[in-house]
Amino acid sequence: MSPAGCSHVNSFKADNWKQSLRVIYQCFVWSGTAESRKRKAENTQQHDMEDVSDVISYPVFRNTSKGICQQSVKILELVLLRKAKSCICHMCGAHLNRLHSCLYCVFFGCFTKKHIHEHAKSKRHNLAIDLLYGGIYCFMCQDYIYDKDMEQIAKEEQRKAWKLQGVGEKYSTWEPTKRELELLRHNPKRRKITTNCTIGLRGLINLGNTCFMNCIVQALTHTPLLRDFFLSDRHKCEMQSPNCCLVCEMSRLFQEFYSGYRSPHIPYRLLHLVWTHARHLAGYEQQDAHEFLIAALDVLHRHCKGDDNGKKASNPNHCNCIIDQIFTGGLQSDVTCQVCHGVSTTIDPFWDISLDLPGSSTPFWPLSPGSDGNVVNGESHMSSGTTTLTDCLRRFTRPEHLGSSAKIKCSGCHSYQESTKQLTMKKLPIVACFHLKRFEHSAKLRRKITTYVSFPLELDMTPFMASSKESRMNGQYQQPVDSLNNDNKVLCEQHRLREMHLVCMCGHDFITGKQPNHKYSLFAVVNHQGTLESGHYTSFIRQHKDQWFKCDDAIITKASIKDVLDSEGYLLFYHKQFLEYE
Repeated sequence: MSPAGCSHVNSFKADNWKQSLRVIYQCFVWSGTAESRKRKAENTQQHDMEDVSDVISYPVFRNTSKGICQQSVKILELVLLRKAKSCICHMCGAHLNRLHSCLYCVFFGCFTKKHIHEHAKSKRHNLAIDLLYGGIYCFMCQDYIYDKDMEQIAKEEQRKAWKLQGVGEKYSTWEPTKRELELLRHNPKRRKITTNCTIGLRGLINLGNTCFMNCIVQALTHTPLLRDFFLSDRHKCEMQSPNCCLVCEMSRLFQEFYSGYRSPHIPYRLLHLVWTHARHLAGYEQQDAHEFLIAALDVLHRHCKGDDNGKKASNPNHCNCIIDQIFTGGLQSDVTCQVCHGVSTTIDPFWDISLDLPGSSTPFWPLSPGSDGNVVNGESHMSSGTTTLTDCLRRFTRPEHLGSSAKIKCSGCHSYQESTKQLTMKKLPIVACFHLKRFEHSAKLRRKITTYVSFPLELDMTPFMASSKESRMNGQYQQPVDSLNNDNKVLCEQHRLREMHLVCMCGHDFITGKQPNHKYSLFAVVNHQGTLESGHYTSFIRQHKDQWFKCDDAIITKASIKDVLDSEGYLLFYHKQFLEYE
């Protein structure tokens, strides 16, 4: 598409084109969710497929090279209202696969299987509209296009649909002010982001044993979706006093990190707010980085909702703040009675997963029981004696016999019985944080566990899903196998990062039509050097695909992937490759 825009739009802009476009947006694009359309399609698909040919061949739509004429608008509205009851491709009957509607006639076709392409080629109808997001696609330009008039109509009809649904605007659109436009005109120089760009890399001054805070700040400021949220001015303060809002301070912190300044930043305001809202972390003693992470997420979550003192009822399962959108997952606990085999299931929200390590006082089963020498998540399960992150996750999700001293009252037996308990992942967060429990505190023992744990660049969480457990019980699940060696892992990681794409909430890949997987990519690692009494925290963060940097308070140095993977690891941050949108 040329800088001037798509020239093929003019062929559509004939008499009454605005009304025609409004009808399409009203009746179909903003008429409901993909899930509701799927249900409607299942109910009406048979009947609609029978009369598709009659609709397409209707005389009013055959000679429409210049758009739909005024007389046909009402007929179009009636037809679309009829067809909006289903969400199906007129060629294959599929209701997903990136369904598009032709703008010149009543034809719905799937983008993935190129049925809409075939229609565009045979009818010379060059424009179509994406029925999920409302984008306009030009088959001549082979790209989605922007037209100011069409975009305005789309926004107006979307606001009307939200008003009818009683939800109001789901997000506030940003338009530059006159002053901002003037500033842009008088400052034409633009900063370019290149592969060697260091914007976003900035050291943090240690204010007295605050390395635990600095390393967590580095991880949070390099969390992609959190960065996008704050840099796009999405935060609206709900607190009575913005000066006491930790979310406002995080917003300022992101501005500081991505301002381009190279001098170390002094996070004194952040430290003061943490001391104010998490008093157990106040003081200049060395604190636990994991404890700070959980406290920071809790305060950020509360301040997003305008809750200053934590008195408001807040269930992360039903919270839509940016913290819970990114970090909250669902942990499923299945307790099975050993007598009647009845299962009691509960699902609890979590922000991180704490994993036991070999060498602790907690019994840890052999590293890979029943190992057949396979490679899972890029980790070899041979008899090398190395503990892997997958080993820890296997232990975390294995069935555990609760024993006679922990009997529960079974709802089926109506008496106390012995049972087994198993944890699995019901819902995965966008960012998965794994806490390796290196600090052991007990009545008899206080020590640090230095067991080396091997962790991969790419992690597949499929084996630990509740759905995988159900498939195993039904004999349908196959363990994913990855036979890559370490060198190929690095090359594959670089290639994969260039090809990351999105998945829709309905469970289908928009690009390939395949079912989504549960793969994650490592983007930050927090390490602890030293002993339980005296130590220091540092972090590794990923910048621009495969570039890694070590953050040691005010000092930022380039690091290799080997440096990262060879580190001890205390907190591991993984980002989901397939992003699910509602």
